[in-house]
Amino acid sequence: MSKRFLTVGSLLREEELLSYKDEIKKRDDITYPFYEDLKGYKEAEDKAVANVVKAQKEHDLVQITDGEFSKSLWHLDFVWGLHGVERYIADNGYFFRDKDGKEEKYETRKDIGIKIVDKLNGKNHPFIDHFKRLEDLAGNTQTKLTIPSPSHIYGELTLFIGIDDGYYAGKEEEFGKDLVASYKDFLKEYKEAGGEIIQFDDCLWELFSDDNNDFSFTSDKQKQEHHEELAHKFIELNNEAIDYGHELGLKVYAHNCRGNYESRSMSDGSYESIAHLFLDKQHYDRFYLEWDDERAGSIEALEVFKDRDNEIVLGLLSSKTNTLDDEKRVLDLLEKASEIIDKDRLYLSHQCGFASCDEGNELTVDEQWAKIDQGQEIAKEFWGE
Repeated sequence: MSKRFLTVGSLLREEELLSYKDEIKKRDDITYPFYEDLKGYKEAEDKAVANVVKAQKEHDLVQITDGEFSKSLWHLDFVWGLHGVERYIADNGYFFRDKDGKEEKYETRKDIGIKIVDKLNGKNHPFIDHFKRLEDLAGNTQTKLTIPSPSHIYGELTLFIGIDDGYYAGKEEEFGKDLVASYKDFLKEYKEAGGEIIQFDDCLWELFSDDNNDFSFTSDKQKQEHHEELAHKFIELNNEAIDYGHELGLKVYAHNCRGNYESRSMSDGSYESIAHLFLDKQHYDRFYLEWDDERAGSIEALEVFKDRDNEIVLGLLSSKTNTLDDEKRVLDLLEKASEIIDKDRLYLSHQCGFASCDEGNELTVDEQWAKIDQGQEIAKEFWGE
């Protein structure tokens, strides 16, 4: 066991659970939480969560999750659980890159619909019960819960999905305020339930990268000024929720992702180009960052953390591949990172979870655990603990 190896959160689902998930994503008549409308689903989820918690303990992970088995998609289940939100089957899914990184796009499932029909609040959220189940199973092992960041939900709904046909039509500023208030509702109840660590999956930073070929936010001066303002809006929304979490006594982590769907990615964008914003100005205690390939740019982006006390989790391993990672590459990058930031502030992980959505990535459960075991061994070699 190495205390320096961590997982981002999601793990591959069992076949029985996946059979229920396949039914859910086809049907508009199943509301969230899904077990209320689908007989047998809750029992299958409970069993799968118990099994994955046991497996994480057996593989000596120092911090565990419920594998995110209660979720269908990495972020939308949390939104569906807010008061005032309805789920539906949309006309289009998300678009990811083809597996070889070409520009051709791969459309995902379409059960991603969000409609806001009433004023938002985060009270009595189903995720609190999911956390209590995890705590009961975890025993003395430390746990964390993962949810999307406020800025990600704000950005996705205002920039892409749209809020113009619901309760907040024409009220974008009010939407932002109520969204953050909903997060505060949730965080308060999470803390009261015994929560100590919350992780925000915060995944729209690359929109603001000047070396992101998939978006054109920085293509001219006027757009650049507008989107610099939007970036600060994102940071403001997150920091208000983070600071409230700190007031409650929570540790608040961030995971940044460039897309993870059936071993596909979504966008480019280096950390150097946005370090002055999202790495420097956000109040997270710990940053999980992706450096599994060249899209993230140079490890020297860590310079922004040099005189601070944040902990950095280097996602140097890949959760997308079914082969073990290049250990020499990982050790070389760990060494370079430790020349910038004290070694005792660094950790190692895969760049993302193994199954951000139900479909997972293109590897088997056995291959997943082999990759996790390899991460443990690399961390033990580098840190000696």
